[in-house]
Amino acid sequence: MLIVRGVLKPERRKPSTTIAGLNPLQLKMISIIQRVTTAKVNVNQTVIAKIDKGILALVAVEKMDTEKEARRLLERILNYRIFPDENDRMNLSLKDIQGELLLVPQFTLAADTRKGNRPSFTSAAPPEKGRELFEYFTGIAKTVIPAVQCGQFGADMKVSLINDGPVTFTLQTAGPSEGYQPESSSSS
Repeated sequence: MLIVRGVLKPERRKPSTTIAGLNPLQLKMISIIQRVTTAKVNVNQTVIAKIDKGILALVAVEKMDTEKEARRLLERILNYRIFPDENDRMNLSLKDIQGELLLVPQFTLAADTRKGNRPSFTSAAPPEKGRELFEYFTGIAKTVIPAVQCGQFGADMKVSLINDGPVTFTLQTAGPSEGYQPESSSSS
């Protein structure tokens, strides 16, 4: 306990740090998801990915992210109930409506914007790790959802969409999850 101006206050402790002075508990895989009626990605004036009704997910990989966080984030995206049911309530998931999924790598989501006028990318994964984990993420997605399209890692992409609602959410993993085992998309 500390005494500040005659008042007893709890002592503030700095969180433990490991990478570039960052608290590992703050590092979470992140995605911005948007319910769309259509979305597409252009690279060099060529459409490389296009979906109709479904989710556009912008995905960022941070330094401490692992395959566990990737599996958990995918589980959340696929099961997040953002589509309307028969009563026009958001009770259905992408899997429920058998919608399409467009995954776009976007490292800028990992930016620290808490202070100053320029974002800091110290929490973003290095490009090699970001590419590896994004490819792992998209590979798992393709085993679960038949209609998955992907942006191009490291490319200058032009993303266009029609946001349905608009409905947009930020999803993060809360840390390592129990191993998510994706269901097979084929029926027995």
